[in-house]
Amino acid sequence: MEIKGRESIVIERNAEGVPKVIVKNETDLYFGMGYCHAMDRGIQMMLMRILGQGRGSEYLDNSDDMLEIDKFFRQMDWSNNINGEIAKFSVSEMEKLKAYCDGVNLHFSKSKPWELNLLLGYKKFNWKIEDTILMSRMAGFLTLAQSQGEIERLFIEMVQKGATKEMLNELFPNILDNYNEEIVKKIKLIDKIVPDAVKWNSIINPMMASNNWAISGKKTKSKSAILSNDPHLEINRLPPVWYEISFELGETTAYSATMPGISSLLIGRNKDLAWGVTYTFMDAIDSWVEDCKDGKYLKDSKWYSFIERKEIIKRKNKADVELTYFENEHGVLEGNPFEEGYYLTTLWSGRFGGARSLKGGLKLWNATDVKQGMMCLGELEMSFNWVLADIQGNIGYQMSGLLPKRRKENSGFVPLIGWDSENDWRGFYDLEDLPKAYNPKEEIFVTANENLSQYGKVNPHTIAMGSYRSDRIKKLLMEKDDFTVDDIKKMHYDVYSNQAEVFMELINTLLPQNENGNILKNWDYCYDINSKGAYLFEQIYRALYSEVFGEILGKDVNEFLQNETGIFVDFYENFDTILLAEESVWFGKKSKTEIYQNAIKLGLKDSAQKWGEVNNFELSNMLLGGKLPKFLGFDKGPFPMPGGRATIHQGQVYKSNGRKTTFAPSYRMITDMSEASVYTNISGGVSDRRFSKYYANDFKNWQSGKYKKIKL
Repeated sequence: MEIKGRESIVIERNAEGVPKVIVKNETDLYFGMGYCHAMDRGIQMMLMRILGQGRGSEYLDNSDDMLEIDKFFRQMDWSNNINGEIAKFSVSEMEKLKAYCDGVNLHFSKSKPWELNLLLGYKKFNWKIEDTILMSRMAGFLTLAQSQGEIERLFIEMVQKGATKEMLNELFPNILDNYNEEIVKKIKLIDKIVPDAVKWNSIINPMMASNNWAISGKKTKSKSAILSNDPHLEINRLPPVWYEISFELGETTAYSATMPGISSLLIGRNKDLAWGVTYTFMDAIDSWVEDCKDGKYLKDSKWYSFIERKEIIKRKNKADVELTYFENEHGVLEGNPFEEGYYLTTLWSGRFGGARSLKGGLKLWNATDVKQGMMCLGELEMSFNWVLADIQGNIGYQMSGLLPKRRKENSGFVPLIGWDSENDWRGFYDLEDLPKAYNPKEEIFVTANENLSQYGKVNPHTIAMGSYRSDRIKKLLMEKDDFTVDDIKKMHYDVYSNQAEVFMELINTLLPQNENGNILKNWDYCYDINSKGAYLFEQIYRALYSEVFGEILGKDVNEFLQNETGIFVDFYENFDTILLAEESVWFGKKSKTEIYQNAIKLGLKDSAQKWGEVNNFELSNMLLGGKLPKFLGFDKGPFPMPGGRATIHQGQVYKSNGRKTTFAPSYRMITDMSEASVYTNISGGVSDRRFSKYYANDFKNWQSGKYKKIKL
């Protein structure tokens, strides 16, 4: 297909519908990317922009949940300082970014998604560089806020519910900064950092976990490096967040899993270099306690006025809502400063950025080796772990993100005292200070959201995911020296749990002699969909949380955290440390044996079910999900979900804000640098249009472990 008006651009599709953009210059490459994004994911782009601008109540629906979503995005104010960011681009970079927008707009001038026009009356189908920066900021923050911000809020709530310093220092070791308990108890918590209505809205697709690894040619059959990536995020949405696309410019070629709306090669490879991404859990967000009265805040013994920002939210068939946000150097206040008290302000390091990330992404097209790739990807303001491999056989690792420079005594986990300027940020650490590695002696490098501070000059983490998945991957990679693409495919679907193995050493000696007890004794620690052992173990594991943490948190809060949030999915290592300890202040007057006996009795009281019977999900259309009869095909499922929180194939399912959500591999990529191709599958399809043959067309491959081969 030639694009009328841009005859130098040709777009072809392979059998699976993945487009290839064939161009004669680099600027046209971005034009073609924009055109394809609008062609296949126009609904996705427009809906994400509507939400990012805080205009869902105006265009989508007038519900109270949507109003909360709009309030959140207006509070974040991600449209701020856009002109300042645009000014940072060179002439050449502006040409590419503008070409991307021109490609989007050319397709919309020919064909607009009828669903948005007919159902919403939406007519603003134009795309600007400002929108791309907005998308970039959203992608960075919505990854972070659901993890670091939530656990920091949970700490405050624990203090206010009576958890002692001894208990909290045991749960959050070495990061509590000798906090002032009296001040923390007085903080007026107005809102969650990200309201449930925001986090689990069917349009928004948060990223949480992932695996990636690189293997040097010394450990592969081809004698060339192999790179693997499977980013984990919410998958029960159509279309999936990722959009696959490949490019050809003369002898130069590239493939990428991109995000519609962002004009960058994200995950992927070019002829010479491959790269993959996971989330870091970098602590790049802080909160300050502000002493407020009469609309002012205290700072170094003086009172200062907040900057007031007015926002008007229009609502379909309802009265407009006018809001006032109060801001200072620490971010946006969560409360009303005219009502005297202690409130929080919160600031994310990437709030004012975007340009640096996009500039780094634009450079990837011309990166030819691991060191160049590390420099490009390390420039991103969003915090990610990148692994890389090149055709020379080199492998590497680079962390990206803006890590704040804090006062030496401040970890960043506990809310800082806002009225002392010594607690303000002092800029950000240089790229050279962040964790990185080049050709490690182990001939492999693995990341799975664990703490990787040992590879840097500074510690980016206050809290991170446990190392169970990473340990499992490393163990498998050390078992042989002739890895192939087929070996990596099997690893992607591995559902063995190191976590379960550790806990079962304690549980096995206490199991009763009955049917459920025997099922667990014979369990292989694998979370396959037919496993009854996985179901019974999870029942005991949940009961352990109730036994140990339920008294302080309260039964309702404990159940909410388990059923409705990702807290215990993300930060299980901290809670496991308590559950596995011989003694703990959290045990109260109970012995460890008594706690486990109680949990086993409670966990095994009901008949065993197959894991897939309780751990399952549906694919729901992002615009019309749940609103139309199933036979129309907008929604699909249910499907059983293999895996658990600590398996390579992570397969976590729980409810939030009234609907099921998931964390699982959203996309899988493997590439052997000896051949110019990638092997992939994705949890959906190419198109967001229900009546396209490419709607959810790759899901069966994703489910069954079949990979398509995309040649560069």
